[in-house]
Amino acid sequence: MKIFDRIEYIKNWIIKYCKSMPKEPDSLIVGISGGIDSSVVSTICAMTGKKTFAVSMPIQQNQKQHNLSLKHQEWLKNYKNIVTPIISLDNIFKNFQTTLSKFNSLQGFANLRSRLRMVTLYQEAQSNNGIVVGTGNKVEDFGVGFFTKYGDGGIDIAPIADCTKTEVWEMGRELGILKEIIDAIPTDGLWNDARSDENQLGLSYKQIEAAMNNSNSKYYKKYLKIRTLSLHKMKPIPVCKIKDK
Repeated sequence: MKIFDRIEYIKNWIIKYCKSMPKEPDSLIVGISGGIDSSVVSTICAMTGKKTFAVSMPIQQNQKQHNLSLKHQEWLKNYKNIVTPIISLDNIFKNFQTTLSKFNSLQGFANLRSRLRMVTLYQEAQSNNGIVVGTGNKVEDFGVGFFTKYGDGGIDIAPIADCTKTEVWEMGRELGILKEIIDAIPTDGLWNDARSDENQLGLSYKQIEAAMNNSNSKYYKKYLKIRTLSLHKMKPIPVCKIKDK
């Protein structure tokens, strides 16, 4: 499928899904980070013509990352149906850190940032008869499970979850997303040191894609190890089935 056709397909899929709901939503709510995934998703949402909230939610954010989200918000204003809230969650995050200081976990507090953003997006969605639109791609959502359970994994629809990272970059270029966003090193934005996705995963997205497509890839063994540890996020919640009820 050509890149433009893929974009149009996703746009029409969002519109069709909204119309299929028992109560059609009035708005689409997207959290933006200054990264390529959220930039592409928020742009396609804007293309639907539905009121689209592109929400920046900094939490002790690396300034460069935050600046990219602000620049994307400004760029999105070419669409008349765009709303661009900036909601600082710094104080809420600090309060959680203080209250939960006896349960100190760096990974837990990193994931807390994502969960606070999820709660914020749903509050905005409920106040605007909206749905929360996910920004995860196929590599993250179904390859290595690189997302926070009940954080950025807490969404209503996942329009690019069948697209690889490479395909998302292609769509970004086709849409005219800012070059500095396309060229930015991918990061989840959950750490004060702005560590990259590759730093955390130990593989680049292209290497992971190679492993996903070919079990003979030299990266496959490492990919499988990462995937296995995250399968609990990708599988349905286990349910205790009671026999002879």
